[in-house]
Amino acid sequence: MAAIVTISSNGSIRIEGEFTILDAEGKPFDLAGRTIISLCRCGHSENKPFCDGSHKRVGFESLCPARELPPPKPKV
Repeated sequence: MAAIVTISSNGSIRIEGEFTILDAEGKPFDLAGRTIISLCRCGHSENKPFCDGSHKRVGFESLCPARELPPPKPKV
């Protein structure tokens, strides 16, 4: 199944399906077979980049309704 990414209102980014998460050096996180994870958006998780629910404690607010993006700029 292709990955599905859901931006939760006032919460995390949920990823489900087939995916790999790499660190800044290109090394993969060991997700222990998980096919659903949530990534932190609030910056307060003690388990970054993964969500630990801290957004609820700190009152994080962010709404991201779907919209159409403009076409990408041509590469020079």
